[in-house]
Amino acid sequence: MTPIETGLLGLLCLIIVIMLQVPVGFAMATVGAAGYVLLTHNFTGMLSLFGTETANMLANKDFAVVMLFLLMGGFAGAAGISSDIYRVANAWIGHFRGGLSMATILGCAGFGAIAGSSIATSATMAKIALPEMQKRHYSLSLASGTLAAGGTLGSLIPPSIIMVIYAVQVEQFVVDLFLAAIVPALISVVLFVIAIRIQLMLNPDDGGRSEKMPMRQRMRETKKGWSALTVIVVVMGGIYSGFFTVNEGAGVGLVLTLIFALARGKMTRQSFIETLSESAGSIAMLYAIVIGANIFGYFLTLSHMPVDLAAWVQALDVSPLTVIFALIGMYVVLGCVFDALAGMVLTLPFVVPIIQGLGYDLVWWGIVNVMVIEIGMITPPVGINVFVIKGLRPDISLGTIFRGITPFLIANVIALLLVVLFPQLATWLPSLVK
Repeated sequence: MTPIETGLLGLLCLIIVIMLQVPVGFAMATVGAAGYVLLTHNFTGMLSLFGTETANMLANKDFAVVMLFLLMGGFAGAAGISSDIYRVANAWIGHFRGGLSMATILGCAGFGAIAGSSIATSATMAKIALPEMQKRHYSLSLASGTLAAGGTLGSLIPPSIIMVIYAVQVEQFVVDLFLAAIVPALISVVLFVIAIRIQLMLNPDDGGRSEKMPMRQRMRETKKGWSALTVIVVVMGGIYSGFFTVNEGAGVGLVLTLIFALARGKMTRQSFIETLSESAGSIAMLYAIVIGANIFGYFLTLSHMPVDLAAWVQALDVSPLTVIFALIGMYVVLGCVFDALAGMVLTLPFVVPIIQGLGYDLVWWGIVNVMVIEIGMITPPVGINVFVIKGLRPDISLGTIFRGITPFLIANVIALLLVVLFPQLATWLPSLVK
C-alpha cells in the first residue's frame, strides 16, 4: 500500500470512528498513531510522538492564553457583566419592534468581546434574554434563533478562542487575527439586526416592543455597563496598542473580571469552584482535540497527502476563487460529521499549503475559516449552539430553533461572501497597524 493510499484509508477510518461517537480528539490521536506505525513500522517512535506532542502543547505559552480567556469569560458571567451589557442595549433600542432581539445581538457581541467563546455566549445570554423576550410575547422561534445565532459572534469577535488556536497552529500573530476580525464582526452584527427587521416586516407578530425609557433612566442603565466597557477597553486596548502581550492581556482581564465578581458579592466559594471546573473541562477538551489533530496531521504529512494535494490543486485549470469556494463547501460537508473546531484543526495540514500556493493571506483565511465555523454552529445536524439552547430550554423543539435561525443563517452567508470577494475587509486593519 502506497503512503497516499494509507493516508486515504486513515481519513476513512477516522470518519467511521467518529460516527461511532468516539470523542473526536481521541479518534484523531488513535487513527493518527495507527497510521504512523503503518508508515514507519516504528511503535516506539509512535509512543515518543504522543509524549512529545503532549509536552509541547502543555508547554506552549501561546496556547495558554486559551485557558486565561475561558476563565475570564467564566468570571465575567458570574459577575453579571453579561446582564449589564444586555440592559444597556435594551435601554436604547428595546422600544423598537423587535428591539429585544436586537439588544440580544448587541449583548452577545459585547459579551463575546469578553468571553471569546460561542457556547459560553449563547448559554449566558439565553439565561438573561430569553425570559425577557417571552414576557414581551416574542415568538419562540425568533427568540431562540436570535440567541443561537448571536452566540456565534463569540467566535468571531476578539478575543476569540478559535482564532487563538488557529494562530498557534499556522504560526501567525494572534493580534493580526484579532484586528482582521473587527470589520467582518461589525458587518455580521449589522446584518443580524437587518435580518431581524426583515423578519418582523414579514411576520410582525413574531416580536413585541418594550416601553421607551426616559433619557434619565437610559443614562442610569448605561452607567451600569462601565464594568464591561472597562474590561473590553483595558484588555483589547492594551493588546492592540502593544502595551502588553495577548497572554498578559488575558491575565489582566481575568483579574479584572474576578475583582468585579468579588466586589459585587457574586463570587461565592461554590460559584468559584464551578467556574474553575467548567473551564477545566473546556480546556481539557480543547487540548485533546488539538493534540489529537497534531498527531493525525503528522501521519498525513508522512503520507505526503498535503503536498501532493496542494500540487494537484495548483495544476488544475480553475481560478483561485473556485478553489476557495470548494474548500468552503468541504467545511460545510465536514460540519455534518465533525465538531466545527475539530474539522478546522484536522484539515489545516493540507488546507494551509493550498492557501499559500494560491497566494492568499493566511490571516484572511483564518477569518474565513472562523466565519464558516460560525455557520456550522447553527446548521444541522451538529449545530452545537442550537443544542445549547435546547439544553437550557427542553420545551423548545429543535425545529422551532432551526426555523428561527434561518434569517441569521442567510445573513451569515452574505457576510462570508463579502469577506471572500473583498479580502481587504479582513486585511485592511492588520496592514494599517503594520
